[in-house]
This record gives sequence, C-alpha cells and structure tokens, in this order.
Amino acid sequence: MSELAPIIIVTGTGTAIGKTVTTAAIVVGLRAQGLRLVVVKPTQTGLLPGEPGDLHDVCRLAGEVETHEFVRLPDPLAPDAAGRLAGVVLPTVAEHAARLAEIAGRDNVDLVLVEGAGGLLVRIDADAATIADLGAELKAVGAKVGYIVVAAAGLGTLNHSALTAEALRSRGLDCLGFVIGSWPDNPDLATRTNLQDLASVTGAQLLGRVPAGAGRMNPIAFQANAAGWIAIA
Repeated sequence: MSELAPIIIVTGTGTAIGKTVTTAAIVVGLRAQGLRLVVVKPTQTGLLPGEPGDLHDVCRLAGEVETHEFVRLPDPLAPDAAGRLAGVVLPTVAEHAARLAEIAGRDNVDLVLVEGAGGLLVRIDADAATIADLGAELKAVGAKVGYIVVAAAGLGTLNHSALTAEALRSRGLDCLGFVIGSWPDNPDLATRTNLQDLASVTGAQLLGRVPAGAGRMNPIAFQANAAGWIAIA
C-alpha cells in the first residue's frame, strides 16, 4: 500500500448537531483547494435500504463527491444498539479502519473525510469500541488522523466541548478544531459569549461556524458560500 492520505474524522458533542452539513461545507472548502476527496460514513442508522442518508445530503449540498457507506441499520439509535436490535453483526472498529486505510492508500485520493455517528464516545461495534477508538486504530496502521468537532451554539456547549476535547487529548488524538454547527441569525448573550470562549475552554481552534438553516439552502448558494464558513489549512 502506498503512503496513506490524511484522514479527518468529523464528530460532534452530541447528535443532530450539524455534522452532515458541516461535512458538506468542508468538502466545498477542500475541493476549492484542489484536493481529491472521498467521504465515508462507516455506520448510518435510522434509515432503511434505499432511503437517502447523510451521504446523499453531502452530495446534494456540496456537489458530487465519491462516497462510501459501510453499514446501514434501520433503528435511529447508537450503532451498537441498532445492530443488536437488527440482529446484525457489526464490523469491528479494526475492520472499519482497514477499509478506510485501503481508500486512503489509493493514488487518486488526497484526503478522506469520515462522518461519525453521534458523539466521540458513541459505540460503533459490538465490542464497545467508539469513534475515538477508530482514530486510534487508524493511527496504528500508519494513517495521519485528525478530528473536527461540531458543537452546538447555545448554553451548555462549553462543558460538552471541553469534555470532548479532553477525551481526545487523553487518548493522544489530534483535535484540528471546533465548528459551530448551526449559528443563529440572532444569537443570544450565551451564544455570543460561547463564541468568544470556546477556543480557550477547549484548548483547540475555532475553525468556523455554519449558518442555521444551511442544510436547506439551494446547492448553488451553498457551494458559493460554504468555503468561507470553515477555515481548514
């Protein structure tokens, strides 16, 4: 296998926090830099076969990009719970990492974006391994891995964000920075002060903020604006 392309894992401080729209915005920004991207969703829950999932939304907003969904489960739960209910033996995190490394090792790939399920410590296999463990497995096979954490804007987000940053540091995993996944048109006092305090509380960069309702934008407007929302060198 050739040298592996970098892998960015997009995780969150919780669920329904804007990871998919943030992933689409990152695709727009990195593609504008000339990078050849692949977007992977290791586990999609809450959908039946054939229903449009998160990767469909990424392509709808950002334009066509190569995508891979490894596992789909019907119940809207954490992957390990959804797998148990469906009677599905989930791939191990090591197996997910091997597939990601295979993609990252291709000569026509400059960067792999991985959208996680829920937050950093959500269990994604039957052995209780998490999105954090996925990064550790990827590092073990020689990949350069960094995390982008999507956070809420309002009250309580500083605590959730600090906990996520601490969990990454304690595992020796690289936090590339935080993105506010849904920035309101009229932010209240707590939201405005969170914007000022997020970097100092987490010890990580604030990479940007995605406007509320961005997922409902016309794709042309989304692609025209998204590169300016998140700064990734």
